[in-house]
Amino acid sequence: MSSNYSKSKVVNKIIKRINNNKNMGRYYSGDIEGKFWFAVQSSNDVSFFGGEVSDPNYLSYYFGKEDIKDLEEGIKKCKEELGDNLVKLEKFFSKAEMYSDKEIEKVLEISDEDKVRSILQWFARLGLGEKILNCVKENSECSFEAEC
Repeated sequence: MSSNYSKSKVVNKIIKRINNNKNMGRYYSGDIEGKFWFAVQSSNDVSFFGGEVSDPNYLSYYFGKEDIKDLEEGIKKCKEELGDNLVKLEKFFSKAEMYSDKEIEKVLEISDEDKVRSILQWFARLGLGEKILNCVKENSECSFEAEC
């Protein structure tokens, strides 16, 4: 049993190292920084909240005070789509560094993979929208580039 535990511990360290590798994944940077959720969130997910897009290799976004209403409406829409699942996911991700699809299915009590993926997309989008809104409120504007 300790052998399985040791293997699991090693696998978790490897996964954590991979997730922390700045050369992997698609990132956004500028006034806000972060990483798009792997296999869940597209690079153009920011467009859900508006902003202006440019450059073919990177998507450049700009938000100003005039976008606050759209950002707040987008965040409200995300919360509506998530419903009771928002609290479940916030609780789970406040403790978890990593997750598997099976863990999320268990937390949400949903076995439909497409439904789970959709819920995770809304949750990832909500986090992005909140980050943009906070940036605009603190700095009067928010601009960043997202890798394609």
